[in-house]
Amino acid sequence: MSIDNQIQVVLIDDDPHLRQALCQTLDLAGLKVLALGEAAGLTARLPRDWPGVVVSDIRMPGMDGLELLAELHGQDPDLPVLLITGHGDVPLAVQAMRAGAYDFLEKPFASDALLDSVRRALALRRLVLDNRSLRLALSDRQQLSTRLVGHSPQMLRLREQIGALAATKADVLILGETGAGKEVVARALHDLSSRRSGPFVAINAGALAESVVESELFGHEPGAFTGAQKRRIGKFEFANGGTLFLDEIESMSLDVQVKLLRLLQERVVERLGGNQLIPLDIRIIAATKEDLRQSADQGRFRADLYYRLNVAPLRIPPLRERGEDALMLFQHFADEASSRHGLPLHELQPGQRALLLRHSWPGNVRELQNAAERFALGLELALDATEDNPAAGVLKSTSGGLSEQVEQFEKSLIAAELTRPHGSMRSLAEALGVPRKTLHDKLRKHGLNFANQSGDDE
Repeated sequence: MSIDNQIQVVLIDDDPHLRQALCQTLDLAGLKVLALGEAAGLTARLPRDWPGVVVSDIRMPGMDGLELLAELHGQDPDLPVLLITGHGDVPLAVQAMRAGAYDFLEKPFASDALLDSVRRALALRRLVLDNRSLRLALSDRQQLSTRLVGHSPQMLRLREQIGALAATKADVLILGETGAGKEVVARALHDLSSRRSGPFVAINAGALAESVVESELFGHEPGAFTGAQKRRIGKFEFANGGTLFLDEIESMSLDVQVKLLRLLQERVVERLGGNQLIPLDIRIIAATKEDLRQSADQGRFRADLYYRLNVAPLRIPPLRERGEDALMLFQHFADEASSRHGLPLHELQPGQRALLLRHSWPGNVRELQNAAERFALGLELALDATEDNPAAGVLKSTSGGLSEQVEQFEKSLIAAELTRPHGSMRSLAEALGVPRKTLHDKLRKHGLNFANQSGDDE
């Protein structure tokens, strides 16, 4: 059983009378003490970031103080260990100090000497743990900036929310369009949490056949149904001690939703065909691309499950709302792909940047990542125009000079404007801010055509 973080001092001495006296001294000084008669097994009971100090006699049967010091520092080199020595053991204590002991006290010693040493050690321990926490927070922010690339206000806010929620035990509901990065966010929540050493299990509910979804999620016992010859551990049970990411939760049947609601409320799972309730220490992160409140109003999603999940919602903004993040992401993915394939890096040219910014990215980050991969491979990529995505053009790697880049930029701007409704050449020329004669010349030069929607060239 782990030692509680409220304990400030672990005192170890095989002499019961001395142990009682020292424990009383520390207790009267307002310090919470755990007194032990032997050192064996202590290291396994101390969490790495335990905020206390250890006071131990050196000469004890079984594991002595020096062996305990070496074992404790093997787990946490910064843990303060104070050693108590008998008369004539000073050279041994000096050896211990060189091995990393915080201090040593030679018997007999005054109570004030013990209290002073313990208090200084506790102050040092707090400083060490504060520095660790700051370094971890900085590392977490750097991880988030690497995983969730972008400087738009929406992404800054999302990273802030992830950092705040990761440290809690709250279940999370992630809202986002297809391809927006819901699993990336879920993984970040897990990796920045205290559960990072536990399993991260991702499952797409929409990809599971109705006939196997309950068995896949909750597991089953032998004979639970035809073909169930062996016990199967479900995903919830497999994720025990960690995080389960359940994507496309809106696709789950109402019957499965009932069981999920019970699991969320009671933190137990019962395998199909079984009677045993298995306790779970698990965090659930659900994700959806739909408006679950609307689905609940329409009877397609349980309202009680929606309210249970909607305690800590996280909305991932679609790429079209993130402005120049698209450029950062595109270059990031293109550079990654270039490195992976051993190809030279390509910089985006002005015309290409304009095209990327005008594209609405209906497939979000996933679509952009695929486009960046093709760009890194030197393949021509056409961004098609649709009703919701008027920016069309061709994106390809280029290393041309300034004039070529300007030409490409000009062509992409005209091509993008051609996708918008214009009743006449005059309207198109005014939108581009050039005379009609100049526009005619540029259309011929770039091989572009104006589809006259009114039949009037005026």
